[in-house]
Amino acid sequence: MSAAPRADGAPRQESSGPPPASAAGAVPAPGSATGGAPAGEPEQIADSATGLDMILTDAALGPLRRLVPPVSSSIRFTAALARHPRAVLEHTGQLVGEFGRIGLGRSEVAPAPKDKRYTDPAWSGNPLLKRAMQAHLVTARTATQLVDDAALPWAHDERIRFSVTNIVEALAPSNNPVLNPLALKAVVDTGGRNAVTGAKRLVRDLSSPPRVPSMVEPDAFEVGKDLARSPGAVVLRTPVFELIQYQPTTPTVHAVPLVMVPPTINKYYIADLAEGRSIVEHVVAGGQQVFMMSWRNPDARHADWGLDTYGQAVLDAMAAAERITGSSQTNLMSFCSGGIITAMVLGHLAAIGKQDRVAAAAFAVTVLDQSRGGTAGAFLDEKSARAATRASARKGFLDGATLAEVFAWLRPNDLIWNYWVNNYLLGKPPAAFDILYWNADTTRMTAALHRGFLDMSVHNSLTKPGEAAMLGTPIDLAAVTVDAYVVAGIADHLCPWQSCYATTQLLGGDTRFVLSTSGHIASLVNPPSNPKSTWRTATPNTADADEWLAAAHTEKGSWWTDFSRWVGERSGEEIDAPPKLGGGQPTLGQAPGTYVFDK
Repeated sequence: MSAAPRADGAPRQESSGPPPASAAGAVPAPGSATGGAPAGEPEQIADSATGLDMILTDAALGPLRRLVPPVSSSIRFTAALARHPRAVLEHTGQLVGEFGRIGLGRSEVAPAPKDKRYTDPAWSGNPLLKRAMQAHLVTARTATQLVDDAALPWAHDERIRFSVTNIVEALAPSNNPVLNPLALKAVVDTGGRNAVTGAKRLVRDLSSPPRVPSMVEPDAFEVGKDLARSPGAVVLRTPVFELIQYQPTTPTVHAVPLVMVPPTINKYYIADLAEGRSIVEHVVAGGQQVFMMSWRNPDARHADWGLDTYGQAVLDAMAAAERITGSSQTNLMSFCSGGIITAMVLGHLAAIGKQDRVAAAAFAVTVLDQSRGGTAGAFLDEKSARAATRASARKGFLDGATLAEVFAWLRPNDLIWNYWVNNYLLGKPPAAFDILYWNADTTRMTAALHRGFLDMSVHNSLTKPGEAAMLGTPIDLAAVTVDAYVVAGIADHLCPWQSCYATTQLLGGDTRFVLSTSGHIASLVNPPSNPKSTWRTATPNTADADEWLAAAHTEKGSWWTDFSRWVGERSGEEIDAPPKLGGGQPTLGQAPGTYVFDK
């Protein structure tokens, strides 16, 4: 269960136990819509992407269909309100009464302290603007109350609430160029140049996918120079991926190498973002021999690459790391959708009696149990999945630009309207944030992989022994007995932490679960240098996630440090660092390789 947004933009807490105080700030606040910096930290804005299965469905069928809820949910909502006429009349009466007080200038309605849309003094000082703001806020509050009173079943509630939230956010007066005081001031200050510049930006953004406001300029960063900077070399290239071996920075290294499996819908360098913000850099400094898979950006020629193709790629990367280091084992660290593939590979190895090739495995923000995936799970059904897979099959892939559009419309206050004001009304360029540059650097997904992921989501196959298969082998995750490290973010909208926690109940080995006080992206880009970082852990792993949270203790700092210690204990003896990369064989070029530049 995720903390889905209310119609007024504030987070709505589910029955997951109260988040720690430090986590509250990690949930994106209502959109800035005031120009300049985005509503929250860049990691928080990137975290607004919600639900892997929802993303994969809407990327094929179109994100704007979510603005209109399914007919079944609309009928249930209408019927539920009809059963509570007294509550409807009460809210209607309160709304009319508050409108009267707004008109007379006697209303006390005010925006939340974190609602940055209305921070300009004109919203409280100008009578017209104040009335427009108050009318919007009270309407949003009433809409939320009506959805609450309907008390719909979980999935229908998520669908209706999502549509109401989008409509209310779109109608905010801060989005209106005639009402936004900063836009009016910019016209005076620039002699109207802001409107001309903003119009040019609007035309540019709408001329090609994704047709949403740019969150970062396309030339704000350079991969290999500003991002993905850790020194290394490409030691293997296949049609599916490149394998990068990173240069050790310590005189000795652990004998067992660490192979990282990145997501399949973004570039790998989320794990090697920038100097001081790279988990690759951190674990290399801890004496690990690190190898990184860099997926190729597929096109229509690769439509048939499915789960087996990507699972075999992980095995090929393991084999190369074993050959280069001389180790009979590897450690695996996987991220998001890469973790789903890694879990299936582990199930395959367990089934064929070769699980001992893996010393330990880590899963970062990975959902294997799809039984209750927040807003995303509420929208996913077999009919939608079939329609989505048919759409991607016609093209041979899901387009990366469409994925970026889906990301934006899932959290429009932070990812649409904030930049609408800044880019178009004020005519300003968006701020240069490395995390948002990565977030926009999406990749395509093959039709077969898309079909495989959605099929597993609909049937929740990984929770049922033998229902999912990898390389012809039925998968039983309970047979995976290697030590595992599972990390999640308490404010994660993409992979709700309770869903990540369920992995501890699926795997058959000793699992350490760590909960960061961050969202999806911030829990990955979480260096020890961040003074606000904390994380939680507890033993044993109870069956109920809320019970685990109640028993968990909080540690200051980053889980990176804990993971580095944990994986070091499972990485064998220390040996001299290799003098050359590639195990004596010629390398194929320097990191970050070539596939990372594919568009």
